[in-house]
Amino acid sequence: MSYTKQYLEKGKAIIGVIEKQEAQIQRIAKIFADAILKGRMVHLFGSGHSRMMVEEMWPRYGSFPGFNPIVELSLSFHNLVVGANGQRQAMFIENVSGLAVKILRNFDITEEDTALIISSSGCNVVPIEMAEEFQKKKVKVAALVSSQHLEGSTSKREDGKKLIDFADFVLDTGAPLGDAMIPIEGMDTPVAPGSTLGGVLLINTLKAEIAAILHQNGKTPKVLSSGKVVGEERAAALFESAYDEHAHRMAKLFENVGVKQ
Repeated sequence: MSYTKQYLEKGKAIIGVIEKQEAQIQRIAKIFADAILKGRMVHLFGSGHSRMMVEEMWPRYGSFPGFNPIVELSLSFHNLVVGANGQRQAMFIENVSGLAVKILRNFDITEEDTALIISSSGCNVVPIEMAEEFQKKKVKVAALVSSQHLEGSTSKREDGKKLIDFADFVLDTGAPLGDAMIPIEGMDTPVAPGSTLGGVLLINTLKAEIAAILHQNGKTPKVLSSGKVVGEERAAALFESAYDEHAHRMAKLFENVGVKQ
């Protein structure tokens, strides 16, 4: 079997893992949609390559307001690889305790908000502490992890706790321990990871379920859409109104920052 076919077969297996989580996906979608319907936010956080899942949810074509994408460049800017702003620094900062508190100090978070934290291993300090801080604020937290990788990995926290220890709900990408799925003959290192594939499937199934709930409740989402589908004028109007709605929702996260309730 060619390596291409091997990867595609592994991909089919990942789809099977996602299919088994349909009920969990729908439960989480309902909680997220409820927050959006109340005018609040679903906070998204992922460090390292997990930032891709954050941006997959919002903003991009086929997505809509209601999400606060928290992406710290110091944790996720990989393009330079070495030198200033290099990968070594990002991987170091990802395990600095206390950063999550500083990040969330920027927002006025309420119990009506929700959060989705993405981390394949679920073992790096900053994503774990993000989930922990959200739970301290009585926010419902969903964790998106690779269960096999998490189970076979050691937490970077001194107490050994992992992301799922601070999550109300867990979703599994279906990727294997180590993430890379394809062994190459003569090499001791497999290639071609699977967590991104599983993560994108989970993000977009959630997105579809949330959109349906919003629409059914009379709050049809302002979806960033292609002019080739809805017409150029309609597409332009949707983009502007979606960005405006996002700005208004974000404003609520800032208006009471630092104000004692």
